[in-house]
Amino acid sequence: MQSSIITVRPAPGQKSRALLQFGTMVVPAAVGRTGRTTRKREGDGATPIGSMTLLSGFRRGERPLRVQTQLPIRLIREDMLWCDQADDPNYNRLVKAPFRPSHEEMKRKDGLYDVCLVMDWNVTSRSRNRGSAIFFHLIRPGYQPTEGCIAIHPRDMRRILPYLRKGTVVRVL
Repeated sequence: MQSSIITVRPAPGQKSRALLQFGTMVVPAAVGRTGRTTRKREGDGATPIGSMTLLSGFRRGERPLRVQTQLPIRLIREDMLWCDQADDPNYNRLVKAPFRPSHEEMKRKDGLYDVCLVMDWNVTSRSRNRGSAIFFHLIRPGYQPTEGCIAIHPRDMRRILPYLRKGTVVRVL
């Protein structure tokens, strides 16, 4: 599977569903509960339309999902959080507990972040309220909507991970 572009296009019938294509592989995916948008705002529940490069990733060490990839991957620790409070200087950054401002826990009980890839949405060049924690991660049962991320089945993530590297482009149409 030779490709450096992952394309995410809307699936017919439901704004929070998508089709993810990587090379010749096409798999179902979930996107934001409010669909996709060109005007991403913090908390709007939408997946940003545009091209985002993969920067790095995280994985749970104690879960049995084997991760083989060229992406830089860090093991998730209990104290890892991601700041989503737009007026904080750490907005859209990995932070360490204890941390009082609004944040997401990286070590989630629901397994969504057992493999969690960081896309460059508002990361290398940040703007307040433009959206935070836009990740490429694992799906909820039934392909339930995300809060703005892109999510796929663990089986599909295992299939594409070996081909991903820093700089792979995720293009949301």
